[in-house]
Amino acid sequence: MGLLADDDTHKSYDQIITDIVEYAYDFEIDSSIAWDRAKATLLDAMGAAFESLYCSPDCARLIRPSFPGEASISGGFRLPGTSYQLDVLKGAFALGSMIRFLDHNDAFPGAEWGHPSDNLGAILATADVVARAAVTNGEGYSALTMKHVLTALIKAYEIQGCFQIKNAFNKVGLDHVILVKVASTAIVSWLLSLSKDQAKAAVSHAWMDGHPLRVYRQAPNTGPRKGWAGGDACMRAVHLALLVKAGQPGARTALTTPKWGFYDVLFKGGAFDLPRRFGTWVIENVVFKVNTAEGHGMTAVEAALEISNDMKQRGLTAKDIAAVRVRTTEAAMIIIDKQGPLHNAADRDHCMKYMVAVVFSKGSMVDTEDYQDTSPWASDPEVEALRETITMVEDLQFTRDYHDPEIRSISNAVQVQLKDGLLLDEVTVKFPQGHVLHADTPELVRAKAKRNLSLKLPAERVGGIVDSVYGPDFLTTPVSSFIDMFAVN
Repeated sequence: MGLLADDDTHKSYDQIITDIVEYAYDFEIDSSIAWDRAKATLLDAMGAAFESLYCSPDCARLIRPSFPGEASISGGFRLPGTSYQLDVLKGAFALGSMIRFLDHNDAFPGAEWGHPSDNLGAILATADVVARAAVTNGEGYSALTMKHVLTALIKAYEIQGCFQIKNAFNKVGLDHVILVKVASTAIVSWLLSLSKDQAKAAVSHAWMDGHPLRVYRQAPNTGPRKGWAGGDACMRAVHLALLVKAGQPGARTALTTPKWGFYDVLFKGGAFDLPRRFGTWVIENVVFKVNTAEGHGMTAVEAALEISNDMKQRGLTAKDIAAVRVRTTEAAMIIIDKQGPLHNAADRDHCMKYMVAVVFSKGSMVDTEDYQDTSPWASDPEVEALRETITMVEDLQFTRDYHDPEIRSISNAVQVQLKDGLLLDEVTVKFPQGHVLHADTPELVRAKAKRNLSLKLPAERVGGIVDSVYGPDFLTTPVSSFIDMFAVN
């Protein structure tokens, strides 16, 4: 029997593509909590971008214009923290990479772990360029305001996060930035005033696009690409929306077409599981990284610090430690359990044993600088020796609670055995600082943003930015006026 011919019957867009676009274009946000959290996530992401520029020479080199004349494009995106005014694609890449580069932006856990603020690279670059074009065309700054930006932010978080809850792209070797590309494509289409049909076409392109492998986040290939992968997804999302704006059609069954569609080619024949309708739940439950640690290790470093402080009171140091055991989640075992040499900052910030060893060695919380090649801890033989004493084991209950939608903990338990044989009390931390359950999270996030923005801006300007974001007129602020606050000459 010969092969069956492909069915060329004209079909409607896959339902998930339609659902994404209908939500992006039509959902009305009426949650005051969502609006408040959106302001906090915006400030946090901008602070993370400034921190990357200041602390990482690699990031600063990465976002520089490649050729003369590209640094100041009329009507381009005014890249925060710099004097550059860039083409929208370069701008989306640069800001997305700056936000993500040091692994210090917010995070959302699930079957797939991801960082929804990655989407801001695409959102802010597009919104700023559209707003500046409106002024050039005589339409005034009212074309796009910060209400549009926060609306786009909330919806991008929701699209990405709802997919993360039950859909493990890591199980098929794909990186989670596929969801940044999909969410940003839908939202950028809305910002560009494409029709719904055009937006569906653009989102279909996002699904049928080539997708990054997770290999650059895992040993033995962990490297700085994980810091610019989100920026790459932002750039691609903007490009796809612009291609459709220029007249390119979509693929209506990009997900479901037998043999050739996403499900059969890249998802082992399975279909997506979306356990909740799109709303505002993700922005209301996103986790802020108050401390610089990979998400699954945040509670481990907090537990280690508590034990370290107890050891100080006993007159003990890291040199008195014989062994450390960490009970953790399956996700942590997959992502940040490493042995052998660590080759770069990206390698170190994805190694639980390094984070914990540095906390014990310093006697204080691990910082952004501690992961860099220039850090004394990066080449400290005592840190390496302590790493060798640390073991990680999965706690099945921790894993179950991590996936339980009613709990969603990120638990770690740390126990130290001293060289004299004494076993110190195990310390368990279930919810990290920056979690929605902690009442001090808004205050800590605001302090973190101020600290990071102050790395490149005077205190008076930082105060003005924060006052503006939390002021009564912020939603009506023109996008470009907001972006201009972050310019550095």
